[in-house]
Amino acid sequence: MRALRHLLLAAACAAAAPAAALDAVAVRRLASDDAAEKLAAVRALAQAPDPDALRVLRALSEGALQVAGDEVLIAAGDRVLDAVTGAEVRPAPEDRQDVTFNNRVRRELEAALAAARLLDPDRRARLAAAQALAGAPEAALSPLVLRALQEEQDPEIRALLATARAEAQLRDPAPAARRAAVDDLAAHGGPRARALVARLAGDGGEPDREVREAARRALSAIDARLARGELLARLFSGLSLGSILLLGALGLAITYGVMGVINMAHGELLMVGAYAAFAVQGAFRRFLPGAFDWYPLAAVPVAFLAAALVGAALERTVIRFLYRRPLETLLATWGASLLLVQAARMAFGAQNVVVANPAWMSGGLALAGAVLPWNRVVIVAFALAVLGAVGLVLQRTRLGMFVRAVTQNREMASCVGVSTGRVDTLAFALGSGIAGLGGLALSQVANVGPDMGQGYIVDAFMVVVLGGVGQLAGAVGAALGLGVASKLLEGWAGAVIAKIAVLAFVIVFIQKRPQGLFAAKGRLVEG
Repeated sequence: MRALRHLLLAAACAAAAPAAALDAVAVRRLASDDAAEKLAAVRALAQAPDPDALRVLRALSEGALQVAGDEVLIAAGDRVLDAVTGAEVRPAPEDRQDVTFNNRVRRELEAALAAARLLDPDRRARLAAAQALAGAPEAALSPLVLRALQEEQDPEIRALLATARAEAQLRDPAPAARRAAVDDLAAHGGPRARALVARLAGDGGEPDREVREAARRALSAIDARLARGELLARLFSGLSLGSILLLGALGLAITYGVMGVINMAHGELLMVGAYAAFAVQGAFRRFLPGAFDWYPLAAVPVAFLAAALVGAALERTVIRFLYRRPLETLLATWGASLLLVQAARMAFGAQNVVVANPAWMSGGLALAGAVLPWNRVVIVAFALAVLGAVGLVLQRTRLGMFVRAVTQNREMASCVGVSTGRVDTLAFALGSGIAGLGGLALSQVANVGPDMGQGYIVDAFMVVVLGGVGQLAGAVGAALGLGVASKLLEGWAGAVIAKIAVLAFVIVFIQKRPQGLFAAKGRLVEG
């Protein structure tokens, strides 16, 4: 009975005793006058970056760690805490002194804190920590980097971590460890890994012959992967640029291609959609901060309706009176574009505003050595969805049937009871609303400002003319073709030469084939 009572008492004492939060010896070594002791303590605490260890390391980094006799303390404002237990010390020792350290300890400390942030739930914090480690990895942090690598799902951060771990292993004195690091770099490495492997593969680099030969094979593998990744990245970049051109040209394909209106304010309708996205973002930040990541979905109808209403007002007040008078329409819509730009300056200021990507658009998709940004992947999918919706509206709805009837034979459509004036307004509003959706997409990859539309109006007209006036299929082919060709030429001759080459190609093509890729139908044909 007595033995049982002692056993229960021991169990109760064990349960009541506070768990050892930190290695007290390692914490006391931080206050040592010997820099080597401090380095060893920092490495020991960095091996298990629990919140208590991070609290002590952060206090040392910020100059808040103090020592008084055998006690190591943290100055936290007016309070003084025990560095090991975190309990407040009362009264605070009067003879406490700040713990100092040299630059070598500082570098090790910053690397340890960066490594600890590899486990942060915030992707941006993990990415910054991985980028900091990639520059100067420490072999002592390899276990922590390996743990972060096993838990990390983001391909961009994983590539940085794999390179940092392999780079740290290259300093290992054992040839087998260096050979394993070379194999890891060959399998996952990027440009930085290539520089590391090239240094080993050169004469006088790696002393071990086997590792040196492995480095030469790894160099060839990395070069081949980088070449494939660069080509894929350029093709995808061209596809995403083509998608943006398509969104900018789809609305113009209706207002100019089908209705025959030279709308110089089309770029400003894109601007209206972009500012609508900015306004919705601000509303979510203020009233629905918990649902901020979903603001782009709410911005879709807002951007469409805002641009459609502006377009309908423009058609009712200006363009309606100028049909079949293209030069007057051009001048009038150019004046309207100036008014819209000035209105945006008065409402939002002359400076560009920031439209942030939601979390689910951050990062990228790793594919065959290239990282495809999620925001551009979403834009490509969005452009295809808008294209499908426009096709359905024009081919499967009553409005689409009326639009096609009015554009093919206005008089006959009017004779059978179609309200041609209302169809004109609705068709122009539809084209303007699509331009607003293009502005919403642009807001995720480009600056939003009063002058943003002027950079796309020329490209939009070029796509419509090259594709064939009045042809949506032609606009799709022209937008994607121009986008991919521009990006491929940029890699070979630079952005300016690529722009000139594309423009020259379009001029020559239109000279040889004035109707564009597809024959024109609509009011332009009627004259």
